[in-house]
Amino acid sequence: MTPKSNSLRIARRLEEAGFSDIVQIRNKVLELRAAGQPVHAFHGGEPFFETPETIKYAGIRALVENRTHYAPSSGIEPLREAIARKLQSKNRIPANASEVLVTAGGAHALYSAFQTVLDPGDDVLLFSPYWTPIRDMITMAQARPVMVPTATARRNGLTSALEHFSTPPTRALYYNTPQNPTGFVFSRQEAEEVAAFAKRRNLVVFADEAYEDLVYEGEHISIASLPGMAERTITAYTFSKTYAMTGWRAGYVTAQEPFMTGLRKTVLYSTNGVSTPTQFAALEALATPQSTIAARLEEYRQRRDLLVQGLNELGLECELPAGTFYALPCVTSLHKDSRRVANLFLEKAHVATIPGVVFGAQGEGSVRFSYAVALNEIESGLQALRKFLR
Repeated sequence: MTPKSNSLRIARRLEEAGFSDIVQIRNKVLELRAAGQPVHAFHGGEPFFETPETIKYAGIRALVENRTHYAPSSGIEPLREAIARKLQSKNRIPANASEVLVTAGGAHALYSAFQTVLDPGDDVLLFSPYWTPIRDMITMAQARPVMVPTATARRNGLTSALEHFSTPPTRALYYNTPQNPTGFVFSRQEAEEVAAFAKRRNLVVFADEAYEDLVYEGEHISIASLPGMAERTITAYTFSKTYAMTGWRAGYVTAQEPFMTGLRKTVLYSTNGVSTPTQFAALEALATPQSTIAARLEEYRQRRDLLVQGLNELGLECELPAGTFYALPCVTSLHKDSRRVANLFLEKAHVATIPGVVFGAQGEGSVRFSYAVALNEIESGLQALRKFLR
């Protein structure tokens, strides 16, 4: 008989997957606020504005009209058709509705992609720093993330860096632009270089385009739009960032066969689809005028410039991010341990940030600020840091 100590345990594939430091910091912020302490919140990843009224009312209308029954697990047809049109016109990805799946957010899209493609023992090239859940999602697919330092690779050449870190079992590459947490935006030339490498090595590319509408300098290039890439790229999107729909849990993924069959199975047996009213709200979101999205971008630019200027004035050297709503200043002038610095900021100045090391070893020595907050919150947070650092 198998001893209880060997049977009463979680699956081994979960042993190397941890809980996000970001969640732990969020909990600490909640504790401070519950104790009546003000906190300058730069730790989150949510837009500064609320879900637009038109989108909310579309969700309400779906409820009132009793559109509350099971939807196809792949997503309602009008939404998939609208997504396909958006992919064709905006992203230049030659997708049709049958090559689109609606998911419970961008994270679910990526999770489904990893589960669809990766086998135990596969290696995945991962530009680092990276969004924290990615490493654990890859590990939970029983594959191994292999870190490629982004800044070094961009400085010395992406091809040579990817070649250097490639291994015989390398199966895929995770490609995130604009990049969380650095704000890097890969150029068209860099996208073409990564595409050429993927084709030469016959790799699958996981493209994460959560911040596609938050580009201040340069342009957003969907790598699946490049010649020969649509058939080897699985691209994940979310409604969270552009439309302030973080709590709605709506996203989508596009790919070609054989990946679509695997993605459909993964979605079917994980969530069996997305809330039906949420999908009608997402359909309305896609009708948002480009002028509205552009206006939001300018509001983010104003916040970016205010925060980065203030950080540099405090001696926290910070490059101007080309995309996203994050800044990653260097804090080694205070201490080389980013967790210690983030804790000092929170405990002494009540400024909540994320230690850079949680985004990979290449993030150590930095902390991540989100500037998806009100302008006056940025100003008050910088003032709190001034008092602490003087």
